Amino acid sequence: MRQLFLGIDGGQSSTTALIGDASGRVLGSGRGGPCNHISGPEARTRFIGAIGGCVEQALLQAAESADRREFSAACVGFSGGPADKQPLIEEMFRIDALRVTTDALIALSGATAGAPGIIVIAGTGSIAFGRNAGGRTARAGGWGFVFGDEGGGFDTARQALRAALRQHEGWGPRTILHDRLLAETGARDANDLLHRFYTPEFPKPRIASMSKLVDEAARDGDEVARKILESEAQALAQFAGAVRGQIFHDGEAALVGYIGGVYRSDIVRERFRMLVEFTDGNRCVAPLLGPAAGALLEAYRAAGIAVELTNVPEIEK
Repeated sequence: MRQLFLGIDGGQSSTTALIGDASGRVLGSGRGGPCNHISGPEARTRFIGAIGGCVEQALLQAAESADRREFSAACVGFSGGPADKQPLIEEMFRIDALRVTTDALIALSGATAGAPGIIVIAGTGSIAFGRNAGGRTARAGGWGFVFGDEGGGFDTARQALRAALRQHEGWGPRTILHDRLLAETGARDANDLLHRFYTPEFPKPRIASMSKLVDEAARDGDEVARKILESEAQALAQFAGAVRGQIFHDGEAALVGYIGGVYRSDIVRERFRMLVEFTDGNRCVAPLLGPAAGALLEAYRAAGIAVELTNVPEIEK
């Protein structure tokens, strides 16, 4: 029986599995539903279905039996806490070397293709995570939308609402964000919008999605919107700097990758890149590989094997 290695990215919206051979060649991939929560019988069933389904797809692509449950090594990364999920993974598969970890680690490993570096994630929230050549890790941010998540989509939308409220009350500069937020939500005025944002009708992801309005306003010449985006980019760059200061020496080379919807904004992305590369040794890069490929690299690492992945599917590039 040939050796197989498994990497899984278990996210809030989908699950991706990659299977590779002992040389690092990717043999198969599979996609499934979300699997980040396991509390409650239905959630447990969905978790098993998502993980099992995407692994079965990957096995079939790899010309293996879909019933195979043995792997030389595996790494599974989750957006939620990993500790409560490890027992379920151990029930589902027989794995000689297993690592169950966070989405930040596999995102980093994928973004730098396993090289030492830092990943700064900015979606609804934000977090930075890094690992040096000696294996030491550090993080910054990721404290949630109430006490942190600077630079994330929710924080960007929050800053836009605050700007609209200041205009509404007459103590802030005029900004087209005011009218565009009202048009987007159907609110009567900024006060009405504020109260709507406190209701279940506007969960965090929906509010975060309005960060695109800030980017559109900035590209249309709104200085308030541009300043918001530049401030968010600076916060994200500071996260990278905080991680670097914990685990890298002055001038030591480090790749700094970025991932998340916030970076669709050219203004945020390019200012982030500029600020990051002010630090000697930093090189800012778009992710070289995706998080499932990062998980697969971590599976080889758990087995003590150094490989360069080949035949990586487009979904992970």
